[in-house]
Amino acid sequence: MIRPTPAVAADEIGAGPLSRGSAALYRMLVLEGMLLLGALPSIAVIAVLGRDSSNVPLFVLAMLPLAPTLVAAIAAVEAWRRAPDLSPARAFALAYRRDLGATLVWAAPATALLAVLAFNLVHLDAVPGAGMVRPVLLVVAAVLIVWMGIMLPLTAGFRFRTRDAARIALVLILPQWRYSLGVLSLVLVAATLALLFSVFAVLLLAGVLAGLLALLSRPLTAHVARRFTRHD
Repeated sequence: MIRPTPAVAADEIGAGPLSRGSAALYRMLVLEGMLLLGALPSIAVIAVLGRDSSNVPLFVLAMLPLAPTLVAAIAAVEAWRRAPDLSPARAFALAYRRDLGATLVWAAPATALLAVLAFNLVHLDAVPGAGMVRPVLLVVAAVLIVWMGIMLPLTAGFRFRTRDAARIALVLILPQWRYSLGVLSLVLVAATLALLFSVFAVLLLAGVLAGLLALLSRPLTAHVARRFTRHD
């Protein structure tokens, strides 16, 4: 089977603004549907848990299935940019199957560590000196979240060994500060929506948030390609 070239794909969609706008909307709806499908385990756990603060570590653990789903979403968005055909779900499914194992290798321990930090923050008032410890834990949690945010496009766009990708992500936290702030901003928006409404409101906007994350990651991946990959 011959894959469509970008020119053929453009002909398939059409060159007019209405055709391209409809295709972009269709891809966004497909992305939202695929994200919700990948997040079904998280949705099932969230539906059982209450809004009590003691459940925050469990909420964090329940987010683990989102990691491979977001990796696939970033890979799919970039695939659509290179070849904008009318089969957007195929790019997502291929990326999900390809990167599932590689994502879980780093996402599982990172999520577990983030859950431990969340547990400590929730129960910190029972510990003497909580006022001094809380800022430290918050900074560590923010660094970990940004590191995970960098690992998402690295896993989606490159075939680095996990330990090499982990080192690259750690090194880039400060130099790529715009992307780091972007990740924290998206997490803050998601947390605000979850507090004001519910986690399901965040899931309904997951496609938009994932699209923004993919857009923000393009300068980062371009930098990684220039600095950490071989050019023949």
